[in-house]
Amino acid sequence: MTSSSLTVRDATLAVLREFGVDRVFGNPGSTELAFLNAWPEDIEYVLGLQEASVVGMADGYAQATGRAAFVNLHSAAGVGHALGNLFTAFRNKSPMVVTAGQQARSILPLRPFLFAEEAAEFPKPYVKWSVEPARAEDVPAAIARAFHIAMQHPRGPTFVSIPSDDWAKPAPRPTIRHVHAEFAPQADAIAQLGAAIAAAERPIFVVGPDVDRSQSVDAMVALAERAHAAVWVSPMSSRCSFPEKHPLFAGFLQASPGAISASLKDADLVLVVGAPVFTFHVEGHCDLFESDTTIWQITDDPAEAASAAVGESIIGTMPISLTMLLDALPADTKRTAPAPRKQPTQPVAGHPIAPSFALTRLQALMPANSIVVEEAPSHRIAIQKFLHRPGADSFYTMASGGLGYSLPASIGVALARPGQRIVCLIGDGSAMYSIQAIWTAVQHRLPITFLIMNNSGYGAMRAFSQIMQAKKPPGIDLPGLDFVSLAKGMGCPGQKVDQADGLDAALTNSFASNGPSLIEVVVDQAISSLFD
Repeated sequence: MTSSSLTVRDATLAVLREFGVDRVFGNPGSTELAFLNAWPEDIEYVLGLQEASVVGMADGYAQATGRAAFVNLHSAAGVGHALGNLFTAFRNKSPMVVTAGQQARSILPLRPFLFAEEAAEFPKPYVKWSVEPARAEDVPAAIARAFHIAMQHPRGPTFVSIPSDDWAKPAPRPTIRHVHAEFAPQADAIAQLGAAIAAAERPIFVVGPDVDRSQSVDAMVALAERAHAAVWVSPMSSRCSFPEKHPLFAGFLQASPGAISASLKDADLVLVVGAPVFTFHVEGHCDLFESDTTIWQITDDPAEAASAAVGESIIGTMPISLTMLLDALPADTKRTAPAPRKQPTQPVAGHPIAPSFALTRLQALMPANSIVVEEAPSHRIAIQKFLHRPGADSFYTMASGGLGYSLPASIGVALARPGQRIVCLIGDGSAMYSIQAIWTAVQHRLPITFLIMNNSGYGAMRAFSQIMQAKKPPGIDLPGLDFVSLAKGMGCPGQKVDQADGLDAALTNSFASNGPSLIEVVVDQAISSLFD
């Protein structure tokens, strides 16, 4: 087929193949049928039963592969359904190209049924670039441009609206260029930072999710070991950017100004890598910002550099920046390494089941190379204490705080990591946002353990109601949910565990299964601290 005889659809499929797209994540409607007609065998169509689930799956897939995922949504209301997880994808810095159908150009002036008014404006500001091409023949080139922008740092989603009658129109095949997206920091700034670290007596490093996103965990470990610096995880980090059993690992910073100040008070230099300075979730005074502690930041995100409250920021991508900084440090800093952090007392079996006990059994029994996709915010402190992740590509959660991401994201991660055990660790409230995604896991026979921690409510809201002194707010309790029945209704086997002595067998059986399975663990409803 010559370039002159290509249709918009032909040219677009050629673009997808050039960018290595092997799967399209979608939920179709009438405005997408012309694109989906006679679907090619070399690109798998992954069906999600609601648009938020579709974007969550694509997000997990994009993060686990490191490539931009391709999404096809229904026009108008379909994009609206997806916006919550599109916001999360933006915060996760997950590269994806989101397309949506639009009504035919020939009837758009008549405001037809299912048309999207100002379609390109709808997903803003939570996409990096958004367009409805002016002409049908511009669609393939717009999609190619969307891929390039999605993969440039800081990465993120892009959006293209496509009228349904465009697909059959003639279009040239765009030339696919290569854009080399990594960029180096200023060499003199790295040299200055290296000298400051070497001169410091008590340096502390704070690692954020961009370290793992950029496949730079090993470089971060080498840097910390050479500097003999304690390493903390940035507040609300969505990835595991440092091995949590490493002797230099100090713990997790909480999103509270007072807690951050207390954790970092002994440092004379703080280096934040791949994260903002800092993320807060509650009000308070941050003494650290008024102290004599020197604060530096390395980030690939100019907005994060511009919004830092204090300190010096260096803009550069992680692989190049960390390599340059390691070269700038002396081979021996002649500094005593900090003492390893104190380990918590191991919880014991009891009734009702303590979340901490359930997590210790999960830690003990899950396969060594398991990937945890988590969305259990009321148990986050217990997870940080008792579920130690080994570092690179071992942990995912949402950077946005918006619920409904992790259950479908676990499916995207499983598709990207065939044969690996995925553990979707999720709360009962979180699970109900995208529960229908279990159906897709069943259709693809993915080895996912859906572990639902059921405390019969929004546990995080129970804790915040105490912090904010809200008296008996409504809408927090969730009685009567039966997750085993919900799972079985979609073809997924399930088991309910309400006694501690049944937990090991349930976990062992799930980990031995070839496809998905669900374990509903009834846990203690006691309110735990969100900021330990």
